[in-house]
Amino acid sequence: MTNIKIERWNHAFVKEISEILNTEIKDESIKFVTITGCDITNDLSFAKVYFTVLDEEKKEDIQKALNKASSYIRGELSQRIEIRHTPELKFIYDHSIEYGNKIEEIIDDLHQSE
Repeated sequence: MTNIKIERWNHAFVKEISEILNTEIKDESIKFVTITGCDITNDLSFAKVYFTVLDEEKKEDIQKALNKASSYIRGELSQRIEIRHTPELKFIYDHSIEYGNKIEEIIDDLHQSE
């Protein structure tokens, strides 16, 4: 199995999980989740799905809700994506946007002090 194939599955998972969350899930708190990435292991047993939310204060609750709904999402993925074994999903909050905002603030502060 090549890395190119894994990368294609990563992109397909991001697309399909986003669509499932927007159309299939009834929990309103999960509706405003953005899927930012996916890392599938080479043996297709696990997939780390990275997400962000608009309301930072609710990220733990949303992460619990997503992990609770992961078996349903996994079942939907198995019907939508042609893959021999649908990996087990684990949702992880993506801190990269917070980190980028912090760097941007530091740069702005440096420019203002000049």
